[in-house]
Amino acid sequence: DRKGEKLLAAHLERDAAPLLAYPIDPAGVIRDGSRLNQVLVLRLETAQLTPKVAARATDGIVAYSAVCTHTGCAISGWREEELRLVCPCHGSEFDVLDGAKALNGPASKPLAMLPLSVEAGELRVARGFTRRVGFKPQ
Repeated sequence: DRKGEKLLAAHLERDAAPLLAYPIDPAGVIRDGSRLNQVLVLRLETAQLTPKVAARATDGIVAYSAVCTHTGCAISGWREEELRLVCPCHGSEFDVLDGAKALNGPASKPLAMLPLSVEAGELRVARGFTRRVGFKPQ
């Protein structure tokens, strides 16, 4: 619904389904040329986050790669009750409170996390992804 707009912290409701977004580089170019740049952004209760995740979040807002670490499918499912991202291809689930650690399904590695900060209400990328995005072909 907000295609082309900057994502503001105010756009995110706590524990709501993640929003799909693309980062914007410092020159203002939306990095939408590759699906590897897609991120899922959500706001969580800060006290529920592991210390490692909380250090990379801002006011409970986290961003994870939307590319599954199993075979590279686009993550689109959301289990609201468990706060888990779900890959529709093979059912892998990822715990957003614990660094998108793989819990169920064939994926064995966590999703890459994109550390964030907030400046004047706008979400900003604080550093690069924490790990390689996607999967490593066999």
